[in-house]
Amino acid sequence: MQKKINTKKIEECIREIIIALGDDPNREGLLDTPKRVSKMYEEVFEGMTLSNEEIAKMFGTTFENEEFMSETHKNMVVVRDIPMHSYCEHHLALMYNMKVTVVYMPKEKIIGLSKISRIADMVGRRLQLQERIGSDIAEIVSMATGSEDVGVLITGEHGCMTSRGIKKPGTLTTTTTFTGQFQSNDMLRQEALLIMK
Repeated sequence: MQKKINTKKIEECIREIIIALGDDPNREGLLDTPKRVSKMYEEVFEGMTLSNEEIAKMFGTTFENEEFMSETHKNMVVVRDIPMHSYCEHHLALMYNMKVTVVYMPKEKIIGLSKISRIADMVGRRLQLQERIGSDIAEIVSMATGSEDVGVLITGEHGCMTSRGIKKPGTLTTTTTFTGQFQSNDMLRQEALLIMK
């Protein structure tokens, strides 16, 4: 069952944060800020209300074609450079300029290409780690397609590195996740990485 985000509690907490920052939540510019932030959080963290299984059901429309699949089951399907963003669970900072590439080897089913982008988008709508984004996407694509052979490559910038702390804008973080044959077969993984980059 889908969880709900407590928007009223978020409003109360944002109001308290404004006070803790030394500002007046009743001044004109900030009067509606708690409500606006709460509404924004409800949207950008929608993925927190759904399990990976629920996302797989939502976006798991697949196509089955025995003749086609018998000819192409050894081929890779690659969707490259899907733009996305998320929020780091350590600082609630934006992870941005992210590009996600997904590769899988079809078995009996192929997934609609736009569904892969939708899966990535929904996984990003959580408090996340970049590494977990990759494993969540791989798990959901595997659930939707029935294929154990999935790879995910993610590159992005992290606000916790670019706007605070060490303050190094332009620094990119790259993570990979491989399952099934992509994990166990070095040559297949190298071939996938060449296609994904």
